[in-house]
Amino acid sequence: MGDRKWYVVHTQTGAEEKAKAGLETKIAASVLKEYIDEVVVPTEQVSEVRGGKKRITERKFFPGYLLIKMEMNKDSWYLVKSTPGITGFIGPGRKPTPISEQEVDSILRRTEDTETKPTPKTTFDIGEAIRIAEGPFANFNGSVMEVFPDRGKIKVSVSIFGRSTLVELENWQVEKV
Repeated sequence: MGDRKWYVVHTQTGAEEKAKAGLETKIAASVLKEYIDEVVVPTEQVSEVRGGKKRITERKFFPGYLLIKMEMNKDSWYLVKSTPGITGFIGPGRKPTPISEQEVDSILRRTEDTETKPTPKTTFDIGEAIRIAEGPFANFNGSVMEVFPDRGKIKVSVSIFGRSTLVELENWQVEKV
């Protein structure tokens, strides 16, 4: 077993899954399968509200790229490079450059973290005008006072009976005006 490293491969945007499937099919049929361990499309779970319903969807956070853990040699390079949908390795000139374990760990951790706690599709800025779409304050307008991205919540100032009131809401309960 040689030296396995993670490499980034550029694909045609929107064809990441197709390129991954094509590569995995080629690997399975090849005598070179011992050189390639893993092929990953970096994705994250995203929460959004459509038609009043909260939905969780998957989004690629590096569109147009795959991560591949492999032993780099002339044959394994050619197997990957000749796969339909893959346009090439990332690196200076024609030399593929591996990425660090720390970079890979943070990418894979982001994928795992969003499986349990989806990232909100919409992000909010302090002072931004919003309309509350769900909950007891539905149809009230307000402005964002605080943002808690790790919790997926925001604190909003809403005028109720002529008085400004702070309300903490889930990101999916509000929409931008």
